[in-house]
This record gives sequence, structure tokens and C-alpha cells, in this order.
Amino acid sequence: MLLAALVATMWGFNFVVIDWGMAGIPPLFFVAVRFLVVALAVFVVPRPLASWKTVVGVGLFMSLGQFALLYTSIALGLQPGIAALLLQAQVVLTIVVAALALRERPTARQAVGVLVGTVGLGVVALGRGGDAPAVAVVLCLLAALSWAIGNVISRRAGAVAPPKRLGALSLTVWSSLVVPLPALALSAAIEGPEAIAAGIAAFGWRPILSTLYTAGLCTLVGYAIFNALLARNRSASVVPWVLLAPVVAMASAAALLGQIPNVWETVGGAVLVVGVFVANAPTRRRVGGGGGRGQVVAAGAEVPAHVTRTAAPADADRHNA
Repeated sequence: MLLAALVATMWGFNFVVIDWGMAGIPPLFFVAVRFLVVALAVFVVPRPLASWKTVVGVGLFMSLGQFALLYTSIALGLQPGIAALLLQAQVVLTIVVAALALRERPTARQAVGVLVGTVGLGVVALGRGGDAPAVAVVLCLLAALSWAIGNVISRRAGAVAPPKRLGALSLTVWSSLVVPLPALALSAAIEGPEAIAAGIAAFGWRPILSTLYTAGLCTLVGYAIFNALLARNRSASVVPWVLLAPVVAMASAAALLGQIPNVWETVGGAVLVVGVFVANAPTRRRVGGGGGRGQVVAAGAEVPAHVTRTAAPADADRHNA
């Protein structure tokens, strides 16, 4: 599982790279550039086995909504490590949105996970200590909600592709076509043409390297590796490694940016991760066996964001940044 740990490390470090590369660049404009680079891969990545309605929905909520809100929250002063933690709320929010939109009853374990995760979020919010504006925290939580809605859109459509078609990667790449123009329009309307012009002038080696890392290494390479792991291993063996991402984000932010979380943020983050793990843990169910005796087997765990499981479409949730 070294590859799973490597991918989680790349995804966790992604938050620090975003903060490092966005200096002087308007966040919405930076999002447009990132997904323009990702969209170039449509020339080599096959179309996903999903309707255009699903592709557009995933692009609007899981890509545009999530990252526009996330980048803006970081630009407003939210520490990358805390942003990575808060974004994990998408796991519990996906369960809530699925219950409302799909009439899915959460299991007792999922309900406990939602409750524990909510407590963790509350502790993190209370421990903010004035380091970040409240609006930045709210925007990051809205990013998690947008991600959760994208998960449910994908689940409702049953967008599961066979491994040879790289279902998760192809859906990520092709849905990125939805992002650049709306993100640029939002940037022009909210940040202004002058800010865009200044961002273009300031687009030096730092934002270029940041974009190559987030678009190329994290999105294209990371999702390709993770999807391949899911195709060859039980999701319950792969998915828990994703919980390393916020840990890596907080550790790298502390080491490279000097951003040390306070006690409340650390405790709240730990509680949130526990809630995510409980809600995301594989369940066990009985199936009929010989002689009328049941046999206990493991059911699949939910999968991190932009990652569609390549089996069991009936329970394929996709959950990451």
C-alpha cells in the first residue's frame, strides 16, 4: 500500500502548494488556469461512461464549486492544514445530502460518524483563535458541501467505468471542461479585470510550478494511480489511507510555512478524522451460506473524491482535494 500512502501524501501536500503558488494571483483566476491545464488531457483520456448531464454536474459542483470556494478561503487567510481538515467534512455531508436527495437511510455507524465529525468541526471552528476570518472557514465548509453534492450526483447516475476506461480519471478530466470559462467569468465579475491582468503579469515560476503540481501530479497522476489501486485491491484496504492527506497538509504547513495549529484545532481535527473514519469504515453484512447459515463478508467502503469505484455501482460514493 505504499502507492496509496504516496498518493495521500501528494494530495495532502497539495494544499500547501496551492497557498505557495497563489501569492499575487486571484484565486478564481488560478482555478481557471488549473482546470484549463487538466482539460488538455481530454485529447488522450477516453470519455467517461457517464451522461453529459452527470459530467456537467460533477464539473460544476465537484470541481468549480469546490475549488473556487477552497482557493478563495485560502486566499482569505485560512491555513492550508486547517483547510484540508475542514474539507474532510465532505464525507459526513455526503451522507446527509444522500439522505435528503436519494432518500438513503444512513447506517447507525454512519450516523455516529456524522455526529462525531460535526463535533470535530465545531471544535475546530471554536479554536480558530482569530487567525482566519470567519468567512474563510464558512467558504471552506461550503466547498466541502459542493464536493458532497458532486458525490451524490455521481452516485445517482451510477457513473462507474471499467478499469480499462479509467472511470474516475476520465470523469475528472472531462468534467474539467466545465470549469475554465465559468471560473474566468466569476473572476472577471468578482475580482475584476485589473486583478486578472495583474495576476497574468505576476504568473511567474511559482504559480506555474504550483499549477503543474496540482493539475498534473495531483489530479492526473494521483487519480490514475488511486483508481488503479481500487481496481486491483479491496476499497476497504485502500480508502483509509486517504485520511493521511489532512495530516500531511498540517505537517507540511507547520514545517514549511510555520503554521502551527493550536490545541483546539488539533483536538478538533483529530475528532473530525475519527468521525470521517467511522462514517467511511467498511460495514459487514451477512449473506446466505450452505445449510442456512449466514456468512459474514466485508462490504465496500466509500471512496475519496473524484474516485469512482470500478465495482458495485450500487454503493459507489466518491469522496478528496
